[in-house]
Amino acid sequence: MNLAIVKISGKYLEEFTSTMAGVNLIKNLQQKYESVILIHGGGKMITEWAEKMGIRSDFFEGQRITCKETMEITAAVQGGLINSKLTAYLHKHRVKAIGLNGIDMDSFVAEYVNDKLGFVGNPVSKIEDAKWIKDLLKDDVLPVFSSICRDAEGNLMNVNADLFAGAIAKLLKADSVFFVSDIEGVILNGQYQNSLSADQLKNGISTGEINNGMIPKINSCLNLLSNGVSNIWIGNEINNNHVKGTWIVN
Repeated sequence: MNLAIVKISGKYLEEFTSTMAGVNLIKNLQQKYESVILIHGGGKMITEWAEKMGIRSDFFEGQRITCKETMEITAAVQGGLINSKLTAYLHKHRVKAIGLNGIDMDSFVAEYVNDKLGFVGNPVSKIEDAKWIKDLLKDDVLPVFSSICRDAEGNLMNVNADLFAGAIAKLLKADSVFFVSDIEGVILNGQYQNSLSADQLKNGISTGEINNGMIPKINSCLNLLSNGVSNIWIGNEINNNHVKGTWIVN
């Protein structure tokens, strides 16, 4: 199966759905690949809703510190509001889609990262061949995944969408993964880079030039490289005639 995974960041959601950018991106990729899966974050909107509820948003190594109240807001906003808006937008433009999350069909369980982050986990697949997802793809349905998962006890878990995209790509042996955001690419040595190797990325993290929310994204890219995904891209502009961003290469 020739498969592309598209992960859009919370900061890019408004542009994705308020213009033709989103549907054009999906339709362009559907012409080049047999199947496409869309995965979304929701950080910006989650922060906004948390503020409305009087809850402060704190982060550690690029991931949101998630108490029980924050987890409920995250699930409601990312798994409910954003996922529904995205699916409605796609159907409006005649893209057959279905809203999903990491809990559906008991596909993933999240393992806790550390005590400091609270209900934050790394996604671990519970299934081998993901037949139910493949059946959707064979029917030309676009799965739209929120990265909400559960833990072993059934508690809701906040999973970074970049890491979730990597887990889906590994499970389904994707050919390409596109991380679409509000940034033009990866900055290293003070400027955006057209391509970067794994060693360059690791060095950028160790020196601190790659930091905050870019850390889980880059770690996901490094994991994808080690699992044989050869086409990995980070940026904010991709269409039939132009691709602007950073390619991650071996």
